Amino acid sequence: MKFLSHIPFVELLGLELLACEAGQAEIALTLREELTNSWSVAHGGVTMTLLDVAMAHAARSPNQPKHPESHGVVTVEMKTSFMRAGLGRLHARARVLQRTVSLAFCEGSVFDEQGALVAHATGTFKYLRGLPAGGRRIQRLNASD
Repeated sequence: MKFLSHIPFVELLGLELLACEAGQAEIALTLREELTNSWSVAHGGVTMTLLDVAMAHAARSPNQPKHPESHGVVTVEMKTSFMRAGLGRLHARARVLQRTVSLAFCEGSVFDEQGALVAHATGTFKYLRGLPAGGRRIQRLNASD
């Protein structure tokens, strides 16, 4: 499955989009040595990126009521708790908890190959059509927007 937009960092890491619909998303990553820390386990930044991308995709997923399809999202805040070291193939699952016209409140979890909880996060995402400082614009689906 293709990601909802071109994100070079996501491609560099090798993230895979497994599901993205109705306020939910699932992303996977097979851990490689260059993505580990000095303990040879998933670097915290990699785990947080899995959570961030999964929650953002849940917020942007199609087939949601009153969802602004022509908008992207940016992370406003994210709180992450790490439960155990991440090893092997990691899966992130995320869902929208609540949505307003301009914000999505989400939660996500990362699990290891055995299904053990590696990390959990909550995050707030702001819907945007583009970034004011030279960022790409998201093409509108409806000319009346």
